[in-house]
Amino acid sequence: MVSKPPAEDPVQDAPQVTAVQHSAAGLPGVVHGLRASTAQMGLGRTARTLLRVNQKDGFDCPGCAWPEGGKRHLAEFCENGAKAVAEEATVRRVTPEFFAAHPLPDLAGRSGYWLGQQGRITHPVYLPEGGDRYEPVSWERAFAIIAEELTALDSPDEALFYTSGRTSNEAAFLLQLFAREFGTNNLPDCSNMCHESSGSALTETLGVGKGSVSLDDLHQADLIIVAGQNPGTNHPRMLTALEKAKAAGARIISVNPLPEAGLERFRNPQTAKGLVKGSALTDLFLQIRIGGDQALFRLLNKLVLDTEGAVDEDFVRTHTHGFEDFAAAARAADWDETLAATGLARDAIERALRMILASRRTIVCWAMGLTQHKHSVPTIREIVNLMLLRGAIGRPGAGVCPVRGHSNVQGDRTMGIFERPSEAFLDALDEEFGITSPRHHGYDVVRSIQALRDGRAKVFFAMGGNFVAASPDTLVTEAAMRRARLTVHVSTKLNRSHVVTGTRALILPTLGRTDRDVQASGRQFVTVEDSMGLVHASRGNLPPAGPHLLSEPAIVARMARAVLGPDSATPWEEFEKDYAAIRDRIARVVPGFEDFNARLAADPGGFALPHAPRDERRFPTATGKANFTAAPVEYPAVPAGRLLLQTLRSHDQYNTTVYGLDDRYRGIKGGRRVVLVHPDDARERGLADGSYADLVSEWTDGVERRAPGFRVVHYPTARGCAAAYYPETNVLVPLDATADVSNTPASKSVVIRLEQSPAE
Repeated sequence: MVSKPPAEDPVQDAPQVTAVQHSAAGLPGVVHGLRASTAQMGLGRTARTLLRVNQKDGFDCPGCAWPEGGKRHLAEFCENGAKAVAEEATVRRVTPEFFAAHPLPDLAGRSGYWLGQQGRITHPVYLPEGGDRYEPVSWERAFAIIAEELTALDSPDEALFYTSGRTSNEAAFLLQLFAREFGTNNLPDCSNMCHESSGSALTETLGVGKGSVSLDDLHQADLIIVAGQNPGTNHPRMLTALEKAKAAGARIISVNPLPEAGLERFRNPQTAKGLVKGSALTDLFLQIRIGGDQALFRLLNKLVLDTEGAVDEDFVRTHTHGFEDFAAAARAADWDETLAATGLARDAIERALRMILASRRTIVCWAMGLTQHKHSVPTIREIVNLMLLRGAIGRPGAGVCPVRGHSNVQGDRTMGIFERPSEAFLDALDEEFGITSPRHHGYDVVRSIQALRDGRAKVFFAMGGNFVAASPDTLVTEAAMRRARLTVHVSTKLNRSHVVTGTRALILPTLGRTDRDVQASGRQFVTVEDSMGLVHASRGNLPPAGPHLLSEPAIVARMARAVLGPDSATPWEEFEKDYAAIRDRIARVVPGFEDFNARLAADPGGFALPHAPRDERRFPTATGKANFTAAPVEYPAVPAGRLLLQTLRSHDQYNTTVYGLDDRYRGIKGGRRVVLVHPDDARERGLADGSYADLVSEWTDGVERRAPGFRVVHYPTARGCAAAYYPETNVLVPLDATADVSNTPASKSVVIRLEQSPAE
């Protein structure tokens, strides 16, 4: 039943469009997940592998970071989780013979989908200066090449060390330790491109840059607001929590420019009802215009203030700071401006208000639809304002819930993967290891690209991920990467970043989550932190894809020994032999991880990290209290004749990994170059359903950024808004178009015009 990888790229010129679906998962989800799994793994390997996903003695899904809870189902995975596991546990292999047969120009002309479908990389490979293809290289030589380039730099700050959210706690801790012992804080990570806005807003207002709720809180909530998020595709297991909350009496408000099947109805494949009928989830759908969320929440706050008895005055008086300035700004909110910014009807907003006032326990969840705008940080602060008014922080069944994407993106930040670390963290690290960490800030993702572009960075090292495809302004990013002297990627599979190289390049194959990890001291496990701050172990069970793979901790440890040499007092060899030694050091550096190994041994399900606002109603902010804020209301200005584009995922992808060419819930099949446009907006531009258009973004620099040949799909999105898949549309996102404070690329509010494609 295992299928071979595609020999050629599939044709995507004429995607088919069928009816939009109004429910998610169910039997079709089971069928699609198993079909993808058996095609990559075969039937027996599929069963052995999927039954260990997210189990206490198994491995953490390499997909999203949604928590599991105490009681696990036999099948504790979703359709897209099965696809993520299948992509990693595939029996397809990329060998040295593959690279010999495919020179770099050939690989550079392939799609990301084709590259990813070829299978697991089995050997370290090297692209020498002037070479036209990767060739096998020994691990010893690979680390020597890295050492040659790093030690030749004029400054440690000419090196960049990027981290993907799949990286384990142990590997992340070692990488940031190595970078700081080497002498730089240049530790950009994928969080810079997604929830950096959340962390910035929550740290300032609550003192902790993470969500304040648990899975049990969701189950106990009276009201759940899901804003700028599509859990049916991006966090499918969240639908189970929403279904459970609904069964207990919760109501759900969805705030999104697009209707999404998963938030309309969930067909839980674990229950008979789910397979037959499913559960309606959303009680009120607010189809907001892109970028109108801050205006919406500001007006809701005004209306709460104007309602007698609606403010939790005891909480505000005891636990908050800045109320008067906030209240003055909120009371100035204007109905007409809000209706213009949001595109919503007045009665819909008033209905949302009534639902908020009727709820004592309210949770607001959000994802990229809120975090990737110029005004994302003020938007999230405005959500916090609402939570503070209602006393919803530190109350069971209530709080803020930024839903993280990749499975350990939150854990990597906890481990110190951050270009702007706190003094307290650096002091603890230095005391533990006898080093002197640099105190000046490093580069985030956008600043890293700018540094490469400008010649201020010369070595790029990536622990996982697909940096080139994930980053904005594709042509600028690729040109910047090609200016590097050396690019290094620690990877399991091929992706676009491997074919956009520096003068020299290395691909270092590593173990995945599903792989058995055996070191000198015996079998190892790693740990991860989920979206709600629970830390647990992950143990792979499959034989590695080949004998020449190294684990991520081993790669970092050996690189450190090659670069730092015998002068380093850090026991890198010990860390490679036994990951428990790494966890012992984490326990002494990172608050909340005390007795790390003992706690994991006592409870295989892991433990929750402390969260002062949630646990104690204590707010470790600059004022010592939860902070109200009063930023001016912003929303995107769109010139006449233009549309506002949001980039998004299809149902057949996870981040930049494309599993297939369909988007089942949105009715798209056999292609990804589609743009979803409201029928009235399309007709005003003379674009029929099925016609083709170039997407051209407009920015203050006057540079034309064009994504050609997109099939126009008449779609029920909000008026004035459009949507298309990334990474194909990342070319339209200017590198300098970023969120204030967080510097996150503003990929969800790109001003575009549609031009009929020349072929028409």
